[in-house]
Amino acid sequence: MDAEKQQETEAVRNAGASADPPTDPFSVVPLPSRPVRPGARDPSLPPGARPRGGSGLPPGVSPDILGSPVFGRPTGPAVGPGALPPAASPPQPWQMPASERPARRRPPEEGPATPDGDPPGPYRYEEPAPRRGRALTVVVLLLLALLAGLAYAVPAIVMSGKMLPGTRVHGIDIGGLTATEAADRLRDRLTPDATKAMTLRAAGVKHTFDPEKAGLEFDVVATIDQAPSDFPAPLEVWRALTGTTDLAPKVSVDADLMKTAVAALAKKIDRKVREGAVVFEGVKPVAVLPRDGRELERDAAARVIEAAFLGPQEEVGLPVSVIKPKVTADAVEKVAAEAGKVLTGPITLTYQGRQVQLPVETIATHLSFEPGDSGGMYPVFDARRAVVTVERKLVDPALAPREPTFQIVGNRPRLIPGRQGKGIDDDRLAKDVVRVITGGGGRTIPVTLTTVRPRISEAEVRGLGIKEKISEFTTPYDCCPSRVTNIRTLARLLDGHLVMPGETFSLNGLVGRRDTARGFVPAPMIQGGRLVDSVGGGISQFVTTMYNAVFFGGLEDVQHVAHEFYISRYPAGRESTVSWPEPDFRWRNDSKYGVLVKTSYTDRGITVAFWSTKRYDIESTSSERYDVTPFKHATESGPRCIAMTGQQGFTIDVTRIFKKDGTEVRRETKKTVYRPETDLKCVSTTPERPNKPERPTKPAEPAKPEQSEQID
Repeated sequence: MDAEKQQETEAVRNAGASADPPTDPFSVVPLPSRPVRPGARDPSLPPGARPRGGSGLPPGVSPDILGSPVFGRPTGPAVGPGALPPAASPPQPWQMPASERPARRRPPEEGPATPDGDPPGPYRYEEPAPRRGRALTVVVLLLLALLAGLAYAVPAIVMSGKMLPGTRVHGIDIGGLTATEAADRLRDRLTPDATKAMTLRAAGVKHTFDPEKAGLEFDVVATIDQAPSDFPAPLEVWRALTGTTDLAPKVSVDADLMKTAVAALAKKIDRKVREGAVVFEGVKPVAVLPRDGRELERDAAARVIEAAFLGPQEEVGLPVSVIKPKVTADAVEKVAAEAGKVLTGPITLTYQGRQVQLPVETIATHLSFEPGDSGGMYPVFDARRAVVTVERKLVDPALAPREPTFQIVGNRPRLIPGRQGKGIDDDRLAKDVVRVITGGGGRTIPVTLTTVRPRISEAEVRGLGIKEKISEFTTPYDCCPSRVTNIRTLARLLDGHLVMPGETFSLNGLVGRRDTARGFVPAPMIQGGRLVDSVGGGISQFVTTMYNAVFFGGLEDVQHVAHEFYISRYPAGRESTVSWPEPDFRWRNDSKYGVLVKTSYTDRGITVAFWSTKRYDIESTSSERYDVTPFKHATESGPRCIAMTGQQGFTIDVTRIFKKDGTEVRRETKKTVYRPETDLKCVSTTPERPNKPERPTKPAEPAKPEQSEQID
């Protein structure tokens, strides 16, 4: 039997080259009805029995069919008589180094591969090793998560309900405090800063600003609300532990108080643009050079001040707009160089056989060259003021118009009705004069009359509330040098003048340049630190008198300029000068009532009284004189020398206190600085006679001028 089986096996091997072996030796084996674990015991075998051959093959499969040496059969060629030729070697794949061979995936039934990559032997099942590395990683991650949670939760619980550590406001640490404690600390520490005056700068000038008066306050509640005080988020905890949180202090502002404070500040900063012009001093043209104006940008300034409040800046710059004049200084000077040529002689005015001359001086006084929109300049003639003193020679005074006004009778104002009348057509005359001086017409102008109405009706005058004297002031003088003539002339021109509610009184705008045609005469005035004669000199005494009427009448001071030197007949710090064209004297009727100006004079002084409806009781207080500076001595010679008596310079503060029903409403303080007045002596320049050297000529005694207390 064994020999027969061996012959069959060799026959099969020898026939391998021509016979097709089965592709799947297991296909003839019936599959189990349920999954069988590799290496499981065959249930058909008795207990303890092993499969035949111990090959681990499925039941019914002989290991001889595979022809593998692992099953106990040699695979070498047969020897001996009658042996079959050896079977052809199967095709071998391209041999690759073991290091470059791809890993071979073994089916579950295969055992481990040989080191050379040969087919594995019979599969031997082994239990997989437990995955200890992955479990350890999971444990570590869970521990880290737990630690991270504790690292957040513990400080978060401690910080909850309080300001986070590292929270600061304006450099003040409020970390770890409750909201109430933080608010108390901020109030204690920031109150001095919140009440401290701010330093503002505008147009190169410093200004002090009171934040309390402007309605600025430190808002503690809004500041604390910026900081989280409930249960903090992880990022907040991290920031609290590793850094700081700076909170900007919140500010509340009263809009009305801020607007008022900024408006008061603007009065100190704003400057009207000065347009270039050409005016005449006598008959000599003088260039008034243009000057930039400036204006505080009020809304923007309020925002800047609010943002800078409690900030670190020592100075806060304010936005200021620059207002450019219409013409340049070069254009003004060019016109001034040619303007003198237009004054070639007087102009004659005629009407129905009557005639009157406008002197060259009068023409020059009321002639100016004003800037145009195109950048050039054109002549302007103020015909209305120019004909004031000559109109009555052309027009019957009985036909002239008259403004309604008041007379004071029995210390009470009585209305004097106005009327319309006939007067020179000012607009037409102004055009004719401009045509003449520019070379386009003859120097004789026939004037025309027109109906002139009063500027205000009687009904309007009655409703102005002019019922009582609200102020009066008198300044003394010695009668009667030339300066007194000018004071009286100005008093007559302004007596009965009515200033409407909201109107600004301008002395230069109303009177114009002082001229001899209206009765002004040359008199001393201060110019460049010396006394010089000028037409209209001395009228600053009238201006000082009116300024004090404005002061005690509780009216708004718009522009007044103190004298360069102190003049003893005036109250120190409460006086004003004036000149043409600058400085002007201006005040505003800031009441809802009209103001009637009444003037009077005697041989001893000038008086100005205001009539209206009284609003305030005014008190005046003055500081002691300080910053006193000594005067110098000097001598001069020449016919124009005017002696001066030396006076010390000093500074003084004057406060105006407004009261209503005995209660102070407000107060305002102005500082005045006086320069020392040089003690000037005028000496003669007459030489000694050569034939009498032994008797030197005594210097001629100059005519004694008015003393400094009598000088404009």
